[in-house]
Amino acid sequence: MSRRVPGAAKRLLVHPAGWIATGFGSGLAPVAPGTFGSLAALIPWLALRELPLPYYALALIGAFVVGTWACQWTIRRLGVEDPGLVVWDEFVGLWIALAMLPDRWYFVAAGFALFRFFDIVKPWPVRWADRKIKGGLGTMLDDVLAGVFALLCVQALAWFVAP
Repeated sequence: MSRRVPGAAKRLLVHPAGWIATGFGSGLAPVAPGTFGSLAALIPWLALRELPLPYYALALIGAFVVGTWACQWTIRRLGVEDPGLVVWDEFVGLWIALAMLPDRWYFVAAGFALFRFFDIVKPWPVRWADRKIKGGLGTMLDDVLAGVFALLCVQALAWFVAP
């Protein structure tokens, strides 16, 4: 559940964890912060996609660990569980969804749309993780699961469509 927190930017952007958790400020968008965060995640993904798969996987693990720390710091700082302005989870979830894509723009669009769909609809076990696991880990985990669902769907699509 996402919540708005008045005055949060001033309290968060004084520390690197706040910058990371808010997706370098993209989560401070006044509407649809998760979508804005996902769009912002495409910028670093342009460099990530050039990595060989083992390094891409290491980057994802590192981003997850750093994100768990940053999200936990933000939750403690604001006193709110899963505030809407925390979007690093969207970064990592989208990067999972876009792993190993064929080099076609429509697969990127499909991965983006599928990730946002699974992140919003929250099928099981995404919804379970969102409701049952708290703190930084819980904030990150539901989007990781949404990213895995999107990854599986976009890879299936690529298998049927790609030449």
